[in-house]
Amino acid sequence: MEQHNILDLHPGLVWGFAVTVVIMLLLDLGVFNKKSHVVTSKEATIWSVVWISLSMIFSGVVYWVFNTDGSAGSHAVAVEKFTQYQAAYWIEKALSVDNLFVFILVFGFFKVPKFLHHKVLFWGIIGALIFRAIFIFAGVELIDLTYLPEMNIFGHAVRINVVMTLFGLFLIYAGIKSWGDGGDDDDEDYSDTAGAKLIKSFWKVSDNYDGDKFFTIQNGIRMATPLLVVVAVIEFTDVLFAVDSIPAIFAISNDPFILYTSNIFAILGLRSLYFLLANFIHMFSKLPYGLAIILAFIGVKMLIAPWYHISSPISLGIVGGVLVISVLLSIIFPDKKEDEKETIE
Repeated sequence: MEQHNILDLHPGLVWGFAVTVVIMLLLDLGVFNKKSHVVTSKEATIWSVVWISLSMIFSGVVYWVFNTDGSAGSHAVAVEKFTQYQAAYWIEKALSVDNLFVFILVFGFFKVPKFLHHKVLFWGIIGALIFRAIFIFAGVELIDLTYLPEMNIFGHAVRINVVMTLFGLFLIYAGIKSWGDGGDDDDEDYSDTAGAKLIKSFWKVSDNYDGDKFFTIQNGIRMATPLLVVVAVIEFTDVLFAVDSIPAIFAISNDPFILYTSNIFAILGLRSLYFLLANFIHMFSKLPYGLAIILAFIGVKMLIAPWYHISSPISLGIVGGVLVISVLLSIIFPDKKEDEKETIE
């Protein structure tokens, strides 16, 4: 794939993305959600449509910018960048849905009041903006440095990349492991995770929440509230999920700007998607198996890349097909355990 330095060629595209994200986050926190409240299904639907629309509009802008730069082959480059963005966006979106299952378990474990869910997820997103940038830009550089000299294997002259090969093997392993687990994390003790331990190592944690505050004063002592612990757990959870999702999008493109923008737009829409699907998540019981197939497919794509390149449109079609089939199977064959749980409740 042809490498383009977006900063040199189209700095306006970079600034446009940065300004859009900053404005939307300021509007989200400072205007529409200035006061912590329970997010309704209507509000979640509106924000989901807004974020998905923004991401699709941005992909159109990417196509338009590359198609009108006047260089030779600009249309082919524009199509390639557009499909790379779309594939990376929907793969990240699909894998991020797995986070929703964990978010629900974390909020339930810590008994987080519903009106505080948005604030926790907002600060989780801020952390994701930072960590995803580190992972993606460092990952692209690392991949560029780890190509082996050209060699002849199975009658073909190929250049194998060590990091991509390791990523591919890891994703196949992650897919097999995810299939075996079936998304069953119900017994996880989230008070003993790395995020919770980190907060407890710096501050004493109060037993009760104090509104939407991260710190409180009790008996003259400044203490962290359980809300700060929950934010830390969500942050570390996102880092763990990034271990799967970031290598997966490296199979789509080596352009860090395309990868980062598609990744961030997918993550930014995750909060509203959480509020939209939280009450219906039991209807997607087969989705973890679909995500396991997607991880394994992308791992295989990485391993065979030196010999055969699976294009972004084909990857997008396979990912979309697996997601649709897994959702349909979830509806046709609902999880009996969930149905029994709802009947008991």
